[in-house]
Amino acid sequence: MSENAKWYVIHTYSGYENKVAQTILKVVDNRNLHDLIQEVKIPTEIVKEISASNKECEVERKIFPGYVLVKMILTDDTRYVVRNTRGVTGFLGTTGANTNPIPLSDKEVAAMGIETDAPQSAKIEVSFKVGDRVRISSGMMNGMVGEVKNIDMEEMKVDIYISNFPGVSNVTLSISDVVLADEY
Repeated sequence: MSENAKWYVIHTYSGYENKVAQTILKVVDNRNLHDLIQEVKIPTEIVKEISASNKECEVERKIFPGYVLVKMILTDDTRYVVRNTRGVTGFLGTTGANTNPIPLSDKEVAAMGIETDAPQSAKIEVSFKVGDRVRISSGMMNGMVGEVKNIDMEEMKVDIYISNFPGVSNVTLSISDVVLADEY
């Protein structure tokens, strides 16, 4: 029967994603709807953040805040259960009250990586962007201030233009050696 199940996107109030998912799963258990509502997911990813104090920490973030994904066979009962869950504002892809929600296509499911249990690879986020003024926080140029010209996340390098350093105007440093100028 699972070949008939499709993934649907449910829009929720901001911050209600976990509560909505838990409530749907509880209703599925109570009403024995496991064959109709098969899976409920809140896609997340692990993101590495570099804080102002240059400490790297991993944070789990929702990939699609305000949305919950449900794999189900669409019936009047399943639509009612999902639609009437507290915190749900509706299905994504419907235009009117009586129209059926549109499931995600196989291509969309594959692109989003919904059906894979492999952990999402960690991404690194930095607190600065191109054009920001940053302060070098280590090495022989410690304390110098410059402007970010380029950020290479693959190499974990940042190119900085320093206007007041004699003989050197552009330097390439590790991302971990740089902080926003006002955070240092």
